[in-house]
Amino acid sequence: MAHTFRSILAVGAASLLLAGCGDAPGDPAGGDRDEVLSIGAIPDQDPEELQRTYGTLADYLGERLDVAVEYVPVTDYTASITSFERGDLQFVFFGGVSGVQAAERVDGAEPLIQRDIDREFESVFVANTGTGVEPLDDLDELTALSGHSFTFGSESSTSGRLMPQHFLTEAGVALDDFTGEVGFSGSHDATAKLVEEGSYQVGALSAALWDDRVEAGEIDTDRIHEVFRTPTYHNYHWLARPDLDEEFGDGFTERLTDALLALDGENPEHREILDLFQAGSFVETEAANYDDLRDVARDAGVL
Repeated sequence: MAHTFRSILAVGAASLLLAGCGDAPGDPAGGDRDEVLSIGAIPDQDPEELQRTYGTLADYLGERLDVAVEYVPVTDYTASITSFERGDLQFVFFGGVSGVQAAERVDGAEPLIQRDIDREFESVFVANTGTGVEPLDDLDELTALSGHSFTFGSESSTSGRLMPQHFLTEAGVALDDFTGEVGFSGSHDATAKLVEEGSYQVGALSAALWDDRVEAGEIDTDRIHEVFRTPTYHNYHWLARPDLDEEFGDGFTERLTDALLALDGENPEHREILDLFQAGSFVETEAANYDDLRDVARDAGVL
């Protein structure tokens, strides 16, 4: 499995695309303080959706913590890790493997919080209905995807690439078993759209995002359907730089953690944020929850 991953996982040099959000483009939310808390995320969805999600969260955190908060988008997964390492991003919502990679680079950085759904996260394999591939009952039945064109999401995505390929390998499916060159769409939304349009016959993406888009009516289920949902694993989590208290004052990291844990679905403002994150709540987590993902990353040659 490691050889298969290493032969494909080649992530290019990262670059940052800086843009502000909050009350107006480029203006941090939360006031005029000199200190600005820069938050970020892996670019796993459409940029406009990410801007709306993290802009709304920045407004909430700015008011709650009385500091300026700015969402800083990045161009790719590697950029999010590099920016966190340099301190350009101080609080980042990473995917499981990208968070493990970032924590390896910054001594003292550990997972603090995850969504409730991240405790038992899943990926889904989807197929264009024209393929005739029907829903599968067992992991071993993923062999039914062989002989079709296939796309992952981002090359470094936990739920859109590494874990789906891990499960394919467990089922005895190699990338060479697919027709043509395996694709990398760049995001979960793009994967769904490419399979729906028939550009690829099958693909894999985040189950949480798939469920959200289907519920919102943004997926044409007459043209694309779910065929298999993977076993569960821990995934996304918030990672904070260990120097936050030094910059923003003693206890700031705890206050930041508490602000996310305080989001309550019964509060309409909070509900909007939680819905944007496809979550019921945020919950505490710890590094040990990601030991299995760390093993997968090592086997894949990305850690």
